Amino acid sequence: MKEAASCRKVEILLVEDNPGDVRLTQEALKEGRISNRLSVVEDGAEAMDFLRKKGKFAGAPTPDLILLDLNLPRKDGREVLAEVKEDRELRRIPVVVLTTSKAEEDIIRSYDLHANCYITKPVDFEQFINVVRCIEDFWLAIVKLPGAI
Repeated sequence: MKEAASCRKVEILLVEDNPGDVRLTQEALKEGRISNRLSVVEDGAEAMDFLRKKGKFAGAPTPDLILLDLNLPRKDGREVLAEVKEDRELRRIPVVVLTTSKAEEDIIRSYDLHANCYITKPVDFEQFINVVRCIEDFWLAIVKLPGAI
């Protein structure tokens, strides 16, 4: 599968306001098996501008996968998820909710809003890296994404 994935870089959008989690995600994906390009935005409003290619994001790539935190400034991840899944141009992009929340209502609401999966961020450094690599292995090496490759 690495051969097919190497034809072009897989575009990933990380919507995350925690700089430490951004760095860990960047490190895990940099050492991964799949050629990818990670774009990062810090809040939900920027995420929607990125996805709709507005303002400073006019030349932004369309992501193949979105990694979305729920607790974000300006526009929270639940609002972003709802907007993405209601938009005809964006709804096919898989959204992986990657958040610290273990609250049952967040899990249920995320799936009701059509999240593709919900993952609680581990606190432990090694476990966090492992989770990101598992996301990469599943979503980028196993799953066939629309428009990818």
